[in-house]
Amino acid sequence: MRKKKDTSYGLNDQILSPLETLAQSIANIAPTATPTVVIPLVFAMSGNGTWLAYVFALVGILLVAANINQFSRHSASPGSLYTYIAAGLNPLFGVLAGWALLIAYIGTASAVTSGFTNYANVLLQPLTKFGDVPPVPLAWLLTALVVGVAWLVAYKDIQLSARLMLAPELLSVSLIALLVVLTLIKNGWHVDWQQFSLKGVTPNALRLGLVLAIFSFVGFESATALGTEARHPLRTIPRAVVLSAVLVGALFIVSSYGLVLGFAGYHETLDQSAAPLNVLAIRAGVGLLAPLVSLGAVVSFFACVLACINAGARILFLMGRHGLFHTAVGDAHADNKTPHVAVSIAAVFTFVPAAILILFHVKPFDIYGWIGTVATYGFIITYMLISVAAPVYLYRRGQLTIKSIVIALGAIAFMAIALAGNLYPVPPAPYNWLPYLFLVYLGTGILWYYILRISAPQVVLNIQHDLREIQERFAGDGAGI
Repeated sequence: MRKKKDTSYGLNDQILSPLETLAQSIANIAPTATPTVVIPLVFAMSGNGTWLAYVFALVGILLVAANINQFSRHSASPGSLYTYIAAGLNPLFGVLAGWALLIAYIGTASAVTSGFTNYANVLLQPLTKFGDVPPVPLAWLLTALVVGVAWLVAYKDIQLSARLMLAPELLSVSLIALLVVLTLIKNGWHVDWQQFSLKGVTPNALRLGLVLAIFSFVGFESATALGTEARHPLRTIPRAVVLSAVLVGALFIVSSYGLVLGFAGYHETLDQSAAPLNVLAIRAGVGLLAPLVSLGAVVSFFACVLACINAGARILFLMGRHGLFHTAVGDAHADNKTPHVAVSIAAVFTFVPAAILILFHVKPFDIYGWIGTVATYGFIITYMLISVAAPVYLYRRGQLTIKSIVIALGAIAFMAIALAGNLYPVPPAPYNWLPYLFLVYLGTGILWYYILRISAPQVVLNIQHDLREIQERFAGDGAGI
């Protein structure tokens, strides 16, 4: 049974329903972003093998999910994978994961503001007559708008956040599913043998597509950051982690097949289209859906920004409580019961990188690519660390099996492929120096940790003490998915 001792950290204790918890992970994935932005990029690499790249990516992500759930079935906190990895390995690797997750979530939030800006501009074009790239003042204003509203909602209420994330995703996913079905009907429900026979697809092309396909899933684990606020977390969170991956994975596989089929014979290739879902709607004979698709994309990107700020803020919040940052970062709002200081910091760091790049006239999709790539490194490193930590954790509990070792090695292999694909062949500038920027960032975080170990040794003790309290809170409790 659950211990009566309160370790809610001042946050709302077990307020979120299973569906609201699931909304956090799905919104963080931003499923609309994949058909509108990522699937065309995967197609540019893998061609007719795009659907298969997503099948492999789903397998890899489910292996990572299995490792995450070795922890989420037994403990829960706002620290997400930061505390899991600290418990499985040691505080140093936990802190490394914490820094990686911060840039992963906040970087993703900053990157997808460009998606919001792009599709908001598409909606506004009939009124503004602007081109495909919005002018700097409009782009800056739209970025400030999406971050500002997300900050306000995250500051006020986690339950309101969850519900605002859930509704947009239901809308956008329903529209995408409808378009795919209409495309299949338009093409006579025939099997596209060029795709299923992988015509023109090489193993290397499939590998490069897999790298981008994995990026489509990042953030699926973010429900783990709601460890305090989710109802029955040891059941709800593991289910949310797996279900979010399975549901969006099915959507991505079917959408990739439908998009490739829908663009067959079109004068513009899939990877060259600025608004592929709009083209799909027009070719399916339902052009009136195009504005609704753009609206669905806008609200989905907003939901992703909100989800990322919520997840990143909770990790920042717990790291602040442990002494890795100023103690104010670990404060919870007395009335709202949200990590309001951490939310505000996360919102500022979401806005600043995108705003600076806009002022330098960087195009929205370049902003998405540059910042999103750095964020991806954070996710990949964390997924590799959790896959190392899981068998170590099971070994200490006397539960290590051959199956769990195989799952861990499989997850590490998939993430290693993704990491290698981002590094080789060496991409053009500025992508070629982004790995070094990420390493400098991580190195700074580790250096800060060692400085604190000397100047404030209680930090390590705080982490260890909190891990013990989490373990005691859920001692004897646990549930499978």
